Amino acid sequence: MSAIEFDKPSLLQRIVPLFRGFDFLLLLFIAMLAGAGLLAMYSAGFDHGTRFVDHGRNMLIAAGLLFLLAQIPPQQLMKVAVPLYAVGVALLVAVVLFGITKKGATRWVNVGVVIQPSEILKIATPLMLAWWFQRREGNLRASDFAIAFVLLMVPVGLIMKQPDLGTSLLVMAAGLSVIFFAGLPWKLIVPPVVLAVVGIFLIVWFEPQLCADGVSWYLLHDYQRTRVCTLLDPTRDPLGKGFHIIQGMIAIGSGGIWGKGFMAGTQTHLEFIPERTTDFIFAAYSEEFGLVGNLFIIVGFLLLVWRGLAIAMHANSLFGRLMAAAVAMIFFTYAFVNMGMVSGILPVVGVPLPFISYGGTAMVTLGLALGVLMSVSRAQRQLPGGDGHIPHG
Repeated sequence: MSAIEFDKPSLLQRIVPLFRGFDFLLLLFIAMLAGAGLLAMYSAGFDHGTRFVDHGRNMLIAAGLLFLLAQIPPQQLMKVAVPLYAVGVALLVAVVLFGITKKGATRWVNVGVVIQPSEILKIATPLMLAWWFQRREGNLRASDFAIAFVLLMVPVGLIMKQPDLGTSLLVMAAGLSVIFFAGLPWKLIVPPVVLAVVGIFLIVWFEPQLCADGVSWYLLHDYQRTRVCTLLDPTRDPLGKGFHIIQGMIAIGSGGIWGKGFMAGTQTHLEFIPERTTDFIFAAYSEEFGLVGNLFIIVGFLLLVWRGLAIAMHANSLFGRLMAAAVAMIFFTYAFVNMGMVSGILPVVGVPLPFISYGGTAMVTLGLALGVLMSVSRAQRQLPGGDGHIPHG
């Protein structure tokens, strides 16, 4: 009996293999951003009930999901792509038919518990597209890209109908990144980009006419048109629709190079910044930590995106390569859009800043995305005969 007990592996010996192949450089970049997020949330949310404690709890939940998904090989993740996408789209249809409306938006549905199905599609859509291109590997035609666009536009269209411009933008960015990295020809990429640039130029040029009272934009809801017009001229309604943008820019500018100091932001703590623990927390962070603090989190996001693209480059399957690239671009889009809207260069669309903004559902989604990224990295590192690491360059 004693011999048996002697040979029994210790708890540490059983746990260590679960972390074998983990990308600790990726974890370092995540920890950098998570630390900045906890610091920002403590200052901005200390008087918002349990926001700071809840933010830490949400991070732990995301870390647990990252760890669990990292144990699943990408080949197994492929098996859930189709059912997860199908369930997600079905739930979006259910939202249209009998969804729950809050603050003028119908984004939730009761399935025993109230959920927001659009969050599922942030992961399910790139999974589905990566599965599709893996199935078509070596035999790609123009029609395959057309089908991929249909698979993407179905959830995007249903989410925009809710309406939820921010989430639809994130789902579209994740899907388009998969389609791009699957080998979409440049001749199909350049024309839409040129049209978009020309369209933005025309909107800015004709802003007085387009934003005049009584003018309707047929492709957008009135509140979405108001957001664009407010972006172009926040002083049009400084105490109403333009208040968010104006106060955000004041807070960022007042931070200067070094910031006003931890918990010393006047715009933040005198409650001039609306939604200071969620969508506009970047303004609160900027006021207290200044340009130096901003550079820290910007570099942190760039390193995270770079690491994701490096993992994609060395993935051992097309599915893994496309999913890793999609996750990297999800984080880029989140950070770029949030910082852009708070800084007054993009419309306010309700996109949180990863790790920094408060929000349980968004944090869970990010944990799942990072778990997929870690799974792809582990699969490459654990190749038989491989060198066990992904190059740093």
